[in-house]
Amino acid sequence: MIVRLLLAALAAGLIAGMAMTPAQYVKTIPLIMQAEAYENGEAGHAHDAAEAGAAHEHAEDSMLGFGRFWDTVLANLVAGAGFALMLAAVALIMGVELPAGREAIMRGLLLGAGAWFCVQLAPSLSLPPAVPGFPYADLGDRQSWWMITVAASAVGLWCLVMRPEWVLKVLGLVIIVAPHLWGSPVPEDLASEVPAYIASAYAAASLATTLFFWLLLGGLLGYFLSRVPEEAAA
Repeated sequence: MIVRLLLAALAAGLIAGMAMTPAQYVKTIPLIMQAEAYENGEAGHAHDAAEAGAAHEHAEDSMLGFGRFWDTVLANLVAGAGFALMLAAVALIMGVELPAGREAIMRGLLLGAGAWFCVQLAPSLSLPPAVPGFPYADLGDRQSWWMITVAASAVGLWCLVMRPEWVLKVLGLVIIVAPHLWGSPVPEDLASEVPAYIASAYAAASLATTLFFWLLLGGLLGYFLSRVPEEAAA
């Protein structure tokens, strides 16, 4: 049974991770490449697509050595599998029932939407996704604040959605807002060669693509997990 649950979660994660790659190449990666041109000081006279493309040939040399595309695919597959296992564990711990059919998919979509809120939307309200060349605070500070915010958002959302008591619902709102009232890490130097419109477009595109990913992951996870008991019994 456990093996079947793991396989169902991994299948959902790998499919969602693979689907994320074309979405990123349509929405976010073109903006990353534009930002890289400004970061390297090559965008001042290269406004047309041909010159910008030539300026970014070096960007295809990636950290893992496979090229930008295959690095993106690999990263998305790993992230998809990891997040799917995490979401499946949350569903099991919370006792979410997944009856066969459309109801399981709908509940999976709700799980995915909740995860997107906790992991992507809530942190981005104070610490939006940033393109290369845009001012960053210290990496350790950003990671610590992000993890605290994700945890607080998850606890707060659980209080809001899963608990009927009004006191806990109010407490959930307070917990969600608390990291933002405390404040996210701020970079020491706010100067940047990257235009603000690229940064804002990237933040919006990143939220859109991750929403697509989490909804797809949740729907697939609901579908696959709803089939596990029946198949296991067989």
